Amino acid sequence: MAVQTPTQAAVAVAPAFELKASSFTLPVIRLLSLDMDAVAAQLGPKVEQAPGFFRNTPVVIDLSELAQAQGNVGFPHLVGLLRGLGMIPVGVRGGGATQNEAARAMELAILGDSTRAGRQPGAAAVSAESRTEPQVQSPVGDDQGDPTPVSMLVDRPVRSGQRLYAASGDLTVVGPVSSGAELMADGNIHVYGPLRGRVIAGLKGDIGARIFCRSLEAELVSVAGHYRVSESIPTDLKGRSVQVFLDHEVLRIDPIG
Repeated sequence: MAVQTPTQAAVAVAPAFELKASSFTLPVIRLLSLDMDAVAAQLGPKVEQAPGFFRNTPVVIDLSELAQAQGNVGFPHLVGLLRGLGMIPVGVRGGGATQNEAARAMELAILGDSTRAGRQPGAAAVSAESRTEPQVQSPVGDDQGDPTPVSMLVDRPVRSGQRLYAASGDLTVVGPVSSGAELMADGNIHVYGPLRGRVIAGLKGDIGARIFCRSLEAELVSVAGHYRVSESIPTDLKGRSVQVFLDHEVLRIDPIG
């Protein structure tokens, strides 16, 4: 019988992985129509407003509004559309048995409603009619008119993987924003702490929106669809208090003070 040496025995029992329960904040594409051409026509311009936000972003397809419509969702078309726009569809929520079976055929996970796709307060949602799913501290209006501007205040650190969206108003964060976090607002964004991650102001095209922060360390900054990644931000501006704004369609980053 072969005898293991101490070194071989140690290698044999060394864990190669571990399983942990965790939660993630994912954007939700809420389908309101089975017309994939209409989805493509309406979703494309929204992605163009903030291409950096959607690039390589995992998303969940919400079929809850189509529960009574057992028609073919057209997953091959939809998955191809989302991937073409830079997103990575990972699963579906809601829908009927036939729709869920079609989703499985595309290797999409079937998520229960109780998981809410890992959404947390402030998680982003996108729909085929460009409406925003209601969020905590981020009220929105209905299709009859524009939402009332309401500012959103976050008095805690924003950690990696979190996404916050202030619909039709400003977003203020009193604390640090970690790398991998994402901030979005239809208005201005203020960060009273180190700003890392990705930051998008003027999400719906407000060219007067601005980003203010005490220490610029962001991976991406964007105003009304114009953006810069970290590599294109001048070194002498990193770590400084700055404001980011548009000047004749040119994204400027100026020091404050």
